[in-house]
Amino acid sequence: MNTSQINADQAFMAMALAAAAEAAHAGEVPVGAVLVKDGEVLAVAHNQPIGLHDPSAHAEMLALRAAAAALGNYRLDGCTLYVTLEPCPMCAGAILHSRIGRVVYGARDAKTGAAGSVVNLFANRLLNHHTHVEGGCCAAAAAEQLSGFFAGRRKG
Repeated sequence: MNTSQINADQAFMAMALAAAAEAAHAGEVPVGAVLVKDGEVLAVAHNQPIGLHDPSAHAEMLALRAAAAALGNYRLDGCTLYVTLEPCPMCAGAILHSRIGRVVYGARDAKTGAAGSVVNLFANRLLNHHTHVEGGCCAAAAAEQLSGFFAGRRKG
């Protein structure tokens, strides 16, 4: 991967981390997502299952919905999704169905990660779409954001 791609990935992940901070401020698990096509941000979202009373209101799902509405198409070919935490199975399924080309995530999720930590839905070659997944972008910052949030909850 070239330096300009690494810099772009880090810049978009910084936006996702800022969105995750908004989630934490609202009392939600701090996960943020940014969906990009051709260098243009189509959607920025953060976790909202508590506030929206919706178990599917993960950052990734909200970003996919907003980007699909912006493009007028549920197929998000050529898009990259940046997310601070490894997608869960629900989000991985939606990512695959929307035809996202690439996912870049920060921290691994040892409890529900569906990009290799628990299962790897993206590795199933029987599926009709294959998304390229890269983990570890700004991983320390993403992991710290999550661990700080949960440490605060345990104290409180």
